[in-house]
Amino acid sequence: MVGIGPGSVDNMSRRACDAITGAEVVVGYDVYVNLIRELLTEQKIIGTGMTQEIDRCQAAVEEAFLGKTVAVVSSGDAGIYGMAGLVLELVMQYPPAIRPLVDIVPGISAISAAAAILVAPLMHDFAVISLSDLLTPWEVIENRIEAAAAGDFVVALYNPKSRRRITQIEKVREIMLQFRPSTTPVGIVHHATRPDEKMVLSDLASFTKEHIDMFSLVIIGNSQTYIAEDRMITPRGYSV
Repeated sequence: MVGIGPGSVDNMSRRACDAITGAEVVVGYDVYVNLIRELLTEQKIIGTGMTQEIDRCQAAVEEAFLGKTVAVVSSGDAGIYGMAGLVLELVMQYPPAIRPLVDIVPGISAISAAAAILVAPLMHDFAVISLSDLLTPWEVIENRIEAAAAGDFVVALYNPKSRRRITQIEKVREIMLQFRPSTTPVGIVHHATRPDEKMVLSDLASFTKEHIDMFSLVIIGNSQTYIAEDRMITPRGYSV
């Protein structure tokens, strides 16, 4: 299980690069496989589209049972909204004596990359919440948003908006406004570390007017977060 980072090979660890170049089979979502094309030479490639996660992970397990060295690639970190859990669940269905060995190679997560671009928004406690309701009921997501808002966490939103899912981000804004002033800083990062990278600073009152899609990560500040010289900063509490 290889975390390839947010998108650029420059932000991959040496261990991740070695795992991919040394693999006989590389398995992953087509978009992520394309991000690492420069590392692919003679490897067998198994790529699938969105929502076919079980199929490609099962294919990876089957290749491993054939004795192949398999690299299952996930963007960011394989253990953060990645495929590590699913692969382990599939492998653990087999008796321990015959299970393939699973090794996790960590990567830079999207939240780490986006935070670095915004500079310092995660210096204090934060919550990471995906707005995708494909696998999690919206009622559960909404409860988590409200709890994080009430707890004054900085909140990072994965999968904030899609062509089909356009109202949830507005609901998040409404919930947050019940607990925080409209001037609360909000940072939006598109395509972190990729060629089309873009960063926008906004506030809780108006951030949903900005372009937000599935390649965006949104970070909503807490009650202490502020913006200075195009930097989003959440104080840790040191006296300076």
